[in-house]
Amino acid sequence: MSTVRRPDHRSEQHGSHRSARSAHSAGLRHVLTHLITPLLMCIGMGLAYLGAFANPAPHHLPVAVVGAGRSAQLLAQSINDKADGDLEVRTVADRSAAVERLKHQDIFGAYVIHAQGASKGAAKGATSGAMKSATGGVGGDGAAGGSAKQAPELLVASAGSDTSASVVQKVFTPIAAHQGAPLKVTDVAPTAEDDPTGQGIFFLLVAISIGSYASVAVIGGAGAVLPIRLRAVLAAGTSFVVGLIGTAFAGPVFHLVDHGLRGLWGMAWLYSAGILLIGTGLHTFLKRWTTLGVMALFVMLNFTSSGGIFRPEMQNGFFAALHSFWNGAGFVEGTRSHVYFDDYGLSGHVWTLVWWLVAGLVMVGVAALAERRRRTAEAEAAANAAAVAAAAVAATVPEPAPERGSWAERAAGTAQAAGGVGAEVGDGAADVDAAVAAEADADAEVEMEEAVGV
Repeated sequence: MSTVRRPDHRSEQHGSHRSARSAHSAGLRHVLTHLITPLLMCIGMGLAYLGAFANPAPHHLPVAVVGAGRSAQLLAQSINDKADGDLEVRTVADRSAAVERLKHQDIFGAYVIHAQGASKGAAKGATSGAMKSATGGVGGDGAAGGSAKQAPELLVASAGSDTSASVVQKVFTPIAAHQGAPLKVTDVAPTAEDDPTGQGIFFLLVAISIGSYASVAVIGGAGAVLPIRLRAVLAAGTSFVVGLIGTAFAGPVFHLVDHGLRGLWGMAWLYSAGILLIGTGLHTFLKRWTTLGVMALFVMLNFTSSGGIFRPEMQNGFFAALHSFWNGAGFVEGTRSHVYFDDYGLSGHVWTLVWWLVAGLVMVGVAALAERRRRTAEAEAAANAAAVAAAAVAATVPEPAPERGSWAERAAGTAQAAGGVGAEVGDGAADVDAAVAAEADADAEVEMEEAVGV
């Protein structure tokens, strides 16, 4: 009778199925972990964009009524009373003063009433909602009666914000209708001919931002093996190129602006460099979560507070507050000031971009210190491991008898043993370096896929 046992195929199949299930479980956990990032992006983008743009309404939007008489003051007061905080109506002495304030963006609309009778009628219409047509009779200041009535005029500066200009027009059109005359709208600061809504600057901001934060994934991921100083130089060089691309889009390609391209490139470089340096520094700490971090900073909070679609006076308090110091607002308002408003207020917007650049440099410096400490700790750990390995080898090798062999042979044996230990330690270090490089490549690929996908 044979004693040879047949192979148990059922045990082998059970083992293979178990290993396959284990591999599937590990793969599923890996996928679910990486799905956290796009789901968080979905939540963040929804909260940011809908919170900023879903229900725009004026909040203390500054406008003016042109005139120094009592009728202008009554009209301004009556509009203020009915606006309930939506508008801040003031009076200015004459039309030229109103134009100056519009070009300084102190106000976003100015209602000019050319005839005194119409002024009184407009004030009455604004307070009571009903009025008869103005007759142009003799006013209290001795104006001649029977003169032809001029249509009221609304001054706006659409280059500051087309949406704000539209809101102001909707406010004053019914007031002009009470006078029985159409409202004449005069744009004292129009946008470029190829950018009628003025929102091309906002979409230029989007293009520069995507080129910047997507480059962070490449420099931080694929360039993780490079020294932090070299990564910072790459970030500065990339921002230089991104700024040139943005300037080309704004000028010769789409004609969003017709002058001031050098200044626009300077602001584009500052803006892009700030994003790239901050992202490069953050990558040392956030690793594969860096894409989500820079998206939160430079997309979710940035685009919504930039003023490119709605100015802060048309948004809630949170995004209006961000507009005062966020880098996207610095670029959009700086470009508007440089191109359309004779550089008025430009220095403040440029300083905003400079401070974000300084924040990027500080972030890179902090990352450099952290990486230096990490390298020191790794070197100490490697030295300790080598010492432990050498001690273990020495403990397992018996000491040779003193009378056997010559001194040269014993020295050669000692050198050979030491060489073996060194080779083993070197091979181990090479294996560790290869594993670290492979892990860095995998993380870089994931980051770039997430950045490009967004």
